Amino acid sequence: MLKWVLPAGLAAVVLLPLASAAPVVERAVPIPPPADDIKAGKGEQVAVLAGGCFWGMEAVFQSVKGVHSVTSGFAGGTAQTASYRQVSTERTGHAEAVRIVYDPRKVSYGTLLRIFFSVAHDPTQHNRQGPDVGPSYRSAIFPQDDTQKRVATGYIAQLGKSGAWKKPIVTKIESGAFYPAEAKHQDFFWRNPTHPYIVRWDKPKVAAFRNAYPQLAN
Repeated sequence: MLKWVLPAGLAAVVLLPLASAAPVVERAVPIPPPADDIKAGKGEQVAVLAGGCFWGMEAVFQSVKGVHSVTSGFAGGTAQTASYRQVSTERTGHAEAVRIVYDPRKVSYGTLLRIFFSVAHDPTQHNRQGPDVGPSYRSAIFPQDDTQKRVATGYIAQLGKSGAWKKPIVTKIESGAFYPAEAKHQDFFWRNPTHPYIVRWDKPKVAAFRNAYPQLAN
């Protein structure tokens, strides 16, 4: 989403081109699965990923079989400054992120990472995604334990050698708590299907996921 802090009178000027722009044609980047993955465990597991505006990230992972819930929010930074208004200043250290609760018997952590890199965002864009600019839109993985950290670190190295992208991968492995965003940001994609930003930037990602991974789509 566009969230630059501008005088009220300029907001419409910024948003009008977004509404009239042609839809983005998204295609999944063909990449191999991770050479190292986590074997299915018992009970629900959690993954926290940051890759630009959480509206689209949330919608992509909500479309994956085995995912029980996805929450939009902020990772890194502190609880005291984990609000959309404060994060928008780009001074809190947070990244817009999603918290994914999934069944590891149905979808693995490595598979979620594969979707993250190939469809959900562009891992070669530094501190931005598409029209959104700033460190809160950075590409980052927040491992929940040492095993996730090992798999994520290894996969970044593996993909860096794959030649799938002409530019280097800038995704970082980070630590920090996750804080849910305000209620109005949850399920935004599904509640606002005709929103100009959703139509232009996020619907193509969900379509790309379903086309590339039909066996994983719910």
